[in-house]
Amino acid sequence: MTASIVGWAHTPFGKFDAETVESLVVKVATEAMADAGITADDVDEIVLGHFNAGFSPQDFTAALVLQADPKLRFKPATRVENACATGTAAVHQGIRAINAGDARIVLVVGVEQMTRTPGPEIGKNLLRASYLVEDGDTPAGFAGVFGKIAQQYFQKYGDQSDALAMIAAKNHKNGVENPYAQMRKDFGFEFCRSESEKNPFVAGPLKRTDCSLVSDGAAALVLCDAATAKTMAKAVTIKATAHAQDFLPMSKRDILDFEGCTVAWQRALQSAGVSLGDLSFVETHDCFTVAELIEYEAMGLTPKGQGARAIKEGWTQKDGKLPVNPSGGLKAKGHPIGATGVSMHVLTAMQLLGQAPEGMQIKNARLGGIFNMGGAAVANYVSILEPSR
Repeated sequence: MTASIVGWAHTPFGKFDAETVESLVVKVATEAMADAGITADDVDEIVLGHFNAGFSPQDFTAALVLQADPKLRFKPATRVENACATGTAAVHQGIRAINAGDARIVLVVGVEQMTRTPGPEIGKNLLRASYLVEDGDTPAGFAGVFGKIAQQYFQKYGDQSDALAMIAAKNHKNGVENPYAQMRKDFGFEFCRSESEKNPFVAGPLKRTDCSLVSDGAAALVLCDAATAKTMAKAVTIKATAHAQDFLPMSKRDILDFEGCTVAWQRALQSAGVSLGDLSFVETHDCFTVAELIEYEAMGLTPKGQGARAIKEGWTQKDGKLPVNPSGGLKAKGHPIGATGVSMHVLTAMQLLGQAPEGMQIKNARLGGIFNMGGAAVANYVSILEPSR
């Protein structure tokens, strides 16, 4: 069996003082069901992706989805969490329920509200996605962890500041066309490359423009089995999925290899019977620009240590041979953790049906790849999507 995405909803990402986790969940759950043309009665199971880690005082949130409609009462509802890959973990759990024959229609929601948390607490909460025994005292929190990774990469392969600035500039330029993006501004290469009062160094060689945004937001999608998908107004097939979990301590692995990312991509591509070159575009996890750089290598786009070629030679631009993050990525779109993976699937489905916002649409997109990562290449999820018809 295989599952299809047949409806979706997506809030803008940003800072929303008037919203709560509950209001965001209810909004996208209601809109996703309406978009799919189903009612609450049709839903067999609910999966909520919500990282939390202290961002919200309400920590038992799966049942909040039921607030969208009284008829969701007594439906199975589960919250899943796998650090920054929480959203895709929720999507994959919904797919498994369908493939196991336990559900015909699954409602998947991803949500996070981060901006109400004071700055120092944000750092502590995010650092919980690392191995605290080794990384608990890292200055600058999770940015500090990736700052160390960037330093090690620079030491091994040379200064890549130009490449990181080009990745940041690319994603911000792409984000201008995404109405859901938190930051819709084309900063350009020079601003991203230069240290300034508005773009200071944050950790190691990483500047502010190298780091994804703290965000509020939610996204939801409706999954169904293949037979049901044929009756729906629109459908995007989940052609393949893969999940590779690596060691949490970075000391137990070569952190510059992102081996779990490589394994997940290899498994998904093999399962789908396609190659990386067959993909029309990729939405990848650019929590920091150095992550996108290393992911070029881990997915097989370039050999190790040569990721800079992909951005410097224009391969990953919207008009390149493999556009990466046409949505603007986490860098421009924002990174409300539990919502991120669901958002990636929604925006990829929109691309494949030619329904992406004007200016963001990849021409003749037929096959989309998604990579969502939790921690420093610890939880590694890949999905490959195609139009159902």
